[in-house]
Amino acid sequence: MDKGYVQVYTGNGKGKTTASLGLALRAVCAGKKVYMGQFVKDIRYSEAKAGQYLPGFKIEQFGQGCFFDRDPNKKDIDAAEKGLAKIEGILKEGKYDIVILDEINIAVYYNLLSPTKVIEVIEKRKPEIEVILTGRYASEIIIKHADLVTEMKEIKHYYENGVKARNGIER
Repeated sequence: MDKGYVQVYTGNGKGKTTASLGLALRAVCAGKKVYMGQFVKDIRYSEAKAGQYLPGFKIEQFGQGCFFDRDPNKKDIDAAEKGLAKIEGILKEGKYDIVILDEINIAVYYNLLSPTKVIEVIEKRKPEIEVILTGRYASEIIIKHADLVTEMKEIKHYYENGVKARNGIER
């Protein structure tokens, strides 16, 4: 790719991480290399195994867990900062064609990272690298900076009927 763009997948609907993984699958099948850094998450979702099946795909987690039942703490901030520093190196190195910052919008929303710092890191990348940012609550600063923004809007969800996260579908 001559020029990489910045894409944002946000909104309250299901499918932000899934969309980025679909793009990653397409890219790997086209011979590209993809790196995914997952912020906030520490659960070993099924996609954590993708590197075993997809040459050219690497995934790492930079989280201490989700904030469903607690407030973020210093360990959460440290993990997010460590992850962003790792991403910064990857974006400068240029080994990957696509870099996904999964749930980075959540990390920004909970003040683990500042949106301006995230943009600074993205701006230092090699210009041909495509960057994908996922997660609800994308900040206006990040939205303004992006080249493409997709909002996933929940219309209906089976969680409302008590369906738990299913292996291979939501986790």
